[in-house]
Amino acid sequence: MDPVSVGLLVALAGGAGGEAGRQAWAGLSALVRRPFRREGGGQTPTVISGEAELVHLAADPSDQGRAQALSTALTARAAVDEEFSTLLAAWQEQAKLVRAGDGTATNTISGGTQNGPIVQGRDFSNLTFNTPPPPTSSSGTPTDSTR
Repeated sequence: MDPVSVGLLVALAGGAGGEAGRQAWAGLSALVRRPFRREGGGQTPTVISGEAELVHLAADPSDQGRAQALSTALTARAAVDEEFSTLLAAWQEQAKLVRAGDGTATNTISGGTQNGPIVQGRDFSNLTFNTPPPPTSSSGTPTDSTR
C-alpha cells in the first residue's frame, strides 16, 4: 500500500477542495475511528490508530510533522488490518479526485466581443466588480477611448 500523501492530508485538513474536500476529510476521520479488525485470537494490533494524529492535524492543518505522523500511522495500520487497507485504498482513490485539477487552470473565452472585466485563473471566490460599463457610440457599439 502506498503511503497517503502528506500534501493531500495537509490540503484536506486545511479545507482544500470545498465540499468534496470536506467529505473526503470526513471519510478519512470515520475510517480512522473504526475499531481495529480483530483477527484470529482477538488480539488488538500494537500499532496506533492514527486518531490522535488526525485530531491534531485538524487543529493545526499546517503541521507537516502531524501530517507525516498520520500518514505513517495509516500505512502501519493498513499493514496489519486487511479490511482497513482495502478501505483506505478506496478512500485514497476518491480523495485523489479532490485534487484532480490541482495546479492547473483552463480558461476559455468565447461568444464574440467581451465588454467587461475578464479574470483568468483558478479558485476565485467572492469577487466583486464595481466598474461602469464601457462607453458606447450612438450605434450601441463600445468606443475605444484610447484613440
